[in-house]
Parts: sequence; C-alpha cells; structure tokens
Amino acid sequence: MNVTNDMSIFTLVSGASLPVQVVMLILLLTSLASWWYIFIKVFSLKAAAENVDQFEAQFWSGGDLNELYERIGSGRKTPQGMASIFQAGLKEFIRHKQQKDTQKDAEVSDVMEATRRAMRAAYNRELDYLDSHLPFLASVGSVSPYIGLFGTVWGIMNSFRGLSNVAQATLSQVAPGIAEALVATAIGLFAAIPAVIAYNRFAANVDRLLVRYESFMEEFTNILQRRA
Repeated sequence: MNVTNDMSIFTLVSGASLPVQVVMLILLLTSLASWWYIFIKVFSLKAAAENVDQFEAQFWSGGDLNELYERIGSGRKTPQGMASIFQAGLKEFIRHKQQKDTQKDAEVSDVMEATRRAMRAAYNRELDYLDSHLPFLASVGSVSPYIGLFGTVWGIMNSFRGLSNVAQATLSQVAPGIAEALVATAIGLFAAIPAVIAYNRFAANVDRLLVRYESFMEEFTNILQRRA
C-alpha cells in the first residue's frame, strides 16, 4: 500500500522539483484555455453554418434582393457570414449605379469591380472571424509535447544527479524521480492531443464555409452583372 500511495499522481506532482511543477502548471493552464476556445469554436462555427443555411434559403427563394437587403440592414444584429458579404456587395453596387459616368461600358466595369472589392473585404473580415482562436490551438498542439518533454528531461536530470552520492543505485531509488518527470510529458500530451484534433476539425469546417462564401460571391456577381 505504501508503494501505491507513494506512486500516486498527486504524490508525484507534489514531489516533483519546482521547475517541473512550473512546467506542469503551464501545461494545465494551457489545456484549460484550449478547452475554453474549443467550446467557443464549436458553438460559433455551428451558428455560422446555420446562418449560411438560413440566408441561402432566403436568397434563393426568388424574392426581391432590395427587400432582402432592407430586411438585413434593419435587423437588430449586425449581419454576419454570407449576409454580410451580400450586404456589402449590394450596397456598393447601388452606390456606384447611382453615379453617372459618360461611358456606359466603363460604368459597368467600374461598378462590378467596386462590388467585387466590397465583397472581398467583407469576405476577409469573415475569414478573420472564423480563424479566430485556431492559431492558439495549433500552437498548443505543436508546442505542448515539447514543453512536457523539457519538464521530463529536467526531472530525469535531477533524479540521476541525486544518485551521484549513492554508492549503489536501485530501481526503487530511480523509479519515483523518473515517474515524476514522465508526468510532465503525460500532461503535455493531454494538452496537445485535444488541441490537434479540434484544430483539424475546425479547420475543415472553416474551409467548407469559405468555399460556400466564395461560390456565393461568384453567383451573386453574375446576378449583379446582368442587372448592370
């Protein structure tokens, strides 16, 4: 029973050297932060996908685009996702259409170019929003194992340094120190694995949303070009 108690996780963590404990604390805080961002991204990406579905249903229902534009602009919430791209593009299109130029061909090309730039700017803003917190998860997934490995190496060095004054080293003398050190690696993997899985999942979801945004921009550009 004494051996089991001495080798428990809590005993190993409390008995580790101060640098190893600092590494464990950093990894624990990093893991908690990554889980917080994971939950945020789960709900935000789910909401973004639902917004795209709702907007596409309204856009392709055959209703008047100006009416849809007014309804989006008069809402309490700021338009996001595909609705934001639509609002930016149609707003710029209407503004340039109201300007009178001498050459009709130049007017059409200028209007469509300005419309594309407006939609691209809105697209970039949505890209920044969708990519938020993903770099942090990528950093956690790539760096945490190395931070844990640093704690492990430091702990093992201390274990062998403590054996330098011992005439005969036994497994019972070496095992606790090595076990304490390996806990740091375990915590590093505990922080890294969920972050890597979440990052890959979220990156795939973001890519799918961006493809839908880009497809809508092309289709909406064609519609506006026919109206121009």
